[in-house]
Amino acid sequence: MRIITYNVNGIRAAMNKGLMDWIEKAKPDVLCLQEIKANPEQVDLSQLENLGYYHYWHPAQKKGYSGVAIFTKIKPKNVDYGCGIKAYDDEGRVLVADFESVSVMSVYHPSGSSGDRRQAFKMKWLSDFHSYIDSLKKQKPNLILSGDFNICHKPIDIHNPKANANTSGFLPEEREWMEQFINSGFIDTFRHFNQEPHQYSWWSYRAGSRGKNLGWRIDYNLGSNNLKERLSRSVILPDAMHSDHCPVLLEID
Repeated sequence: MRIITYNVNGIRAAMNKGLMDWIEKAKPDVLCLQEIKANPEQVDLSQLENLGYYHYWHPAQKKGYSGVAIFTKIKPKNVDYGCGIKAYDDEGRVLVADFESVSVMSVYHPSGSSGDRRQAFKMKWLSDFHSYIDSLKKQKPNLILSGDFNICHKPIDIHNPKANANTSGFLPEEREWMEQFINSGFIDTFRHFNQEPHQYSWWSYRAGSRGKNLGWRIDYNLGSNNLKERLSRSVILPDAMHSDHCPVLLEID
């Protein structure tokens, strides 16, 4: 099973840059999208459907903001929309598809970069999300969390750790949360296969950051520990240029 997570930073803009042609070539079995910024009725889905994809959407209440989706060639047994907390579900942050032997979540963690109020919202989300996942794991033990976590876990995951030590996305308390969350029963599947530095999934639009590879690794496929023997490959796909993020692939048996 080929699972790809991709923050498209607006699906309509990404489609104008060739997203659907890329999907046809990349052939994901399950594609988890974040920051779709659209409702399905605003998008021409004929090419996607012609490629054989079922599609599930959880957009934000606010137009042109946030939202997650799952496109899948394998019809899920069940789809859950949201995490049951209105403040987060109104922003379209969680969507879960249950398949025969695995459940896949598309998740978009809040950013705190716009100021103190949103940083406080982010920290509250992180606490609530951890509790939600602890409960969810009891119902769905084979769980893959695919999405934009808006946190670099370790210094290797960011181009300039010293300069960004007090920047949202690399704050000590965020990194500590990530450490505890992973240690609660997950594998960072990319790092499971790749320990090389300079591997990023997001670049600022400023100062030619992408061309210089001055990036952050904030997009993850976290797999529950009991999936370890089924993991076969994980790679970042930086050549996909439809967004300020790039996709991250996980293959499982």
